Amino acid sequence: MAYPKDRFDQLPDDLRRIGAHRGPGARGRGWIGLAWAALATLVLVGGGIFALKVFVGVDIDIPFLSATATPTPIATTPAPPQADPVLDPATIDPARNIKTAIYNGTTTAELQNTVGDALAAAGWVIDTRARASTSDVAKTIVYYSDVANEDVARGLVIALGVGDIRLVPAETFPGTPVTIVIGLDYPGAAAGG
Repeated sequence: MAYPKDRFDQLPDDLRRIGAHRGPGARGRGWIGLAWAALATLVLVGGGIFALKVFVGVDIDIPFLSATATPTPIATTPAPPQADPVLDPATIDPARNIKTAIYNGTTTAELQNTVGDALAAAGWVIDTRARASTSDVAKTIVYYSDVANEDVARGLVIALGVGDIRLVPAETFPGTPVTIVIGLDYPGAAAGG
């Protein structure tokens, strides 16, 4: 089928067109495309590094972007003095009103009573004895909620023969200035039920 010739069939030779919409390429067109691709790559990589740093918490050290920080000297503070442990509970001033609780953090039945009886026989005032909320406490800890009771906590660790002391906020064990949580490191504690 033949069509009649129209104005689109007669094109000048200087356009060098191939097809209906193609014309000669502009000079430097390849470099412009390469520049846009490089810019897009830099934006994507920068956005990825920012997202890793902000959302994931990964600290990526880029040498030419990181400012070298001058190390500041750290002032050393002397360790706070440790209170001398109370070795004889009879020397504790009754006005201090120190109540001691014992919690069994092991699977050994009635260990809180065994430990409480031994401490009471040595003169320590034991107010509460109970099972802890968990039975897999690894280490015996004597908690105290007032710095003034550090001496009592240290004395209880010596009386127990095991454990560490830890200062906690008063609301951790309300109404009890000194709390013992017996752990699996206590002699006679059973691991497992």
